[in-house]
Amino acid sequence: MIGLPHVYVMTGTMFAGYAVLTLVDRHDAKRFGTALLWALLGASFLFGDYLADTSNGVLAVAIAAVGGLGLTAPAAGAKADRAAREDEAAQHGNRLFGPALLIPVVAIVGTLLFWNVPDLVRPGEETIVALALGAILALLLCMGWFRAGPITPLREGLRLMDGIGWAALLPQMLASLGTIFALAGMGEVLGKLIGYVPTGGSLLALVAIYSIGMALLTILMGNALAAFPVMFAAMGAPLLVHADGGNPAAVAAIGMLAGFCGTLLTPMAANFNLVPAALLELRDQYGVIRAQAPTALAMLAANILILYALGFPH
Repeated sequence: MIGLPHVYVMTGTMFAGYAVLTLVDRHDAKRFGTALLWALLGASFLFGDYLADTSNGVLAVAIAAVGGLGLTAPAAGAKADRAAREDEAAQHGNRLFGPALLIPVVAIVGTLLFWNVPDLVRPGEETIVALALGAILALLLCMGWFRAGPITPLREGLRLMDGIGWAALLPQMLASLGTIFALAGMGEVLGKLIGYVPTGGSLLALVAIYSIGMALLTILMGNALAAFPVMFAAMGAPLLVHADGGNPAAVAAIGMLAGFCGTLLTPMAANFNLVPAALLELRDQYGVIRAQAPTALAMLAANILILYALGFPH
């Protein structure tokens, strides 16, 4: 059956291609460090399932070290000619959105299809496989439309990844952070610390601490999915659900929304906040965060009131 291992092979091969293209670019002053970064990242996808936990941990540390020690830099040609891009955009118009929109359409339709076709895709992995299929179809569409050779997608992908730089590593690294913290017992420790905060028995105060805590942990971790298991174990389940009779679905869902408010405020959520700034070549790399901050704070306040009003019997 088709599953995540096939998606991992596709992704790992792509990063291996980036490593080769970087290594042969003699105009890149830091080509060895950058090539090593893409090679290690590709290896994590290609061989991660076959390595022991310790080996995967060493590989993750090596990736973080290469990305964090300044061993990488964008190649000289990482930024495309702005005038040429504007001319091409004007020529093709809104049709350029077609391939991008094809990906979510295929992801939705493919997921529904795979659910109803037994023994084709591994259970629980339908959406990821459908998303990868959408990316492949969009790639083939663009190659046919622009009459691009097989190396062009790799070169353009490398150009974008060079522009993003180390921020490309964060989504993969942060995805497992919440599970690690939860297994380490961080939720229990945080719950004990919260117990020292004077609330006067106010349910609204507890809801506010829970929601703001979700946002703050997300700001630190860069991912609401990483913050959720910690904060839910610390307050959501023991205090808001069991002690105060809160609706578990409301406490979990609205708490997650409060965490997403923190996503809008942190550079740690690089794929949301730093990557767009890099791709759009904004002068202020934190410009996206500054623009989102008022909305994030207003949404956080609204989530506190909504959870208090709808999540508990009054």
